[in-house]
Amino acid sequence: MEHFSQWFTDTFGTNPVVLGLIGGIIITAMNSVGALLVLFFSNVSQKMLDAMLGFAAGIMLTASFTSLILPGIEYGSIYSVMVGIVIGVAFLDLADHFIPHMHFIMGEEGGHTKRLKAVWLFIIAITLHNMPEGLAVGVGFGSGNIKDAVILMLAIGFQNIPEGLAVSISSLHAGMGKRFYASFVGIRAGLVEIPLAILGAWAVSAMSVILPYAMGFAAGAMLYVISDEIIPETHRKGHERIATFGTMLGILVMLYLDVTLG
Repeated sequence: MEHFSQWFTDTFGTNPVVLGLIGGIIITAMNSVGALLVLFFSNVSQKMLDAMLGFAAGIMLTASFTSLILPGIEYGSIYSVMVGIVIGVAFLDLADHFIPHMHFIMGEEGGHTKRLKAVWLFIIAITLHNMPEGLAVGVGFGSGNIKDAVILMLAIGFQNIPEGLAVSISSLHAGMGKRFYASFVGIRAGLVEIPLAILGAWAVSAMSVILPYAMGFAAGAMLYVISDEIIPETHRKGHERIATFGTMLGILVMLYLDVTLG
């Protein structure tokens, strides 16, 4: 990983904002790869979708601790990270309550409106889901620890592939157009990760004092998404067991990446 991190900085430089941009592009591209897989695999079962989302949840859960919470405590203190977590959870909770969006299983949430079509409500839901991931990658590069940031980027990118496919398959099953449009829905919903990665990198590099708070914020936001959205979504169709196995696999993969590449 040291060689890859060195190549990464040799190729793109050391400017944290530029690295945040590149990191955002990479994780968005991996999300797009997953979304485009619907063109070839359109008959994925709901059980497999729940397993893939469980896998994504496992990676996000572990990365929240190994790449954000624990490093944030080293950079600052347990209290600053805890404050960041609380703010991150509060932010996502407020967005969940006031921004209209829709989950395929849970239905509409947030401020209800009839002006937005169902497909846009779904895109907004996935956009809210992807925001913490882009922010986490940006904060990682803004911290200056390139090696850990690259590991986090790869982890988020890997979980974006099954997540992108799950989004496209779900939109296809919901009747939101044909396979090409379903893949476009998945790609479009992941684009928010690029500006959030840039914002995260710029914020913590410009104001280093907020780094532990920002790491806690990103971790809290991801943990909120896992508990409030991913786990309920994967458990509402009676596939709790396979979704749990997917989560455990995601945890193992992220632990392996963090220990062997860190």
